Amino acid sequence: MKLVSLFALAAVCTACSSTGNVVKEAANTGQAPQVTVNKEAEKSLPTEEKAFVKAIEELDRKSIIEQLGEPAKADDVRVKGSNKVVASIWHYHYINTDENGKYFETTELDFIDDKVVQVVFLNNDGSEEAREDGLSYEIPKNKQSN
Repeated sequence: MKLVSLFALAAVCTACSSTGNVVKEAANTGQAPQVTVNKEAEKSLPTEEKAFVKAIEELDRKSIIEQLGEPAKADDVRVKGSNKVVASIWHYHYINTDENGKYFETTELDFIDDKVVQVVFLNNDGSEEAREDGLSYEIPKNKQSN
């Protein structure tokens, strides 16, 4: 039994290390890597940037995780003196395309409370400060009825 568990762990580690190589190769060609975040996300969330923005504004954090999986990177802003998260920045890689079908390296989702308020598409890994090489969309606030 221990041998089977060890083999399964080695297979997972091998798959994880090969994913990094696929992503690097895809970055050089502008094509999507052969690795997908979640098969269900392909069916329900569009990959094209403008359609994605329109669809993502309807979802909360839990729904986004259900569809895309956990983000590659997440930074949370908490209320001082508490653990309550009031804002977050999440990064996903190679999930969205521009109008010509070329994949953005990073999609950034900016949250306030539980909703996405801005989506940023970057042609880098998201670690750079400047956003000059990407596109940014603000999610319109819903009109409140009186």
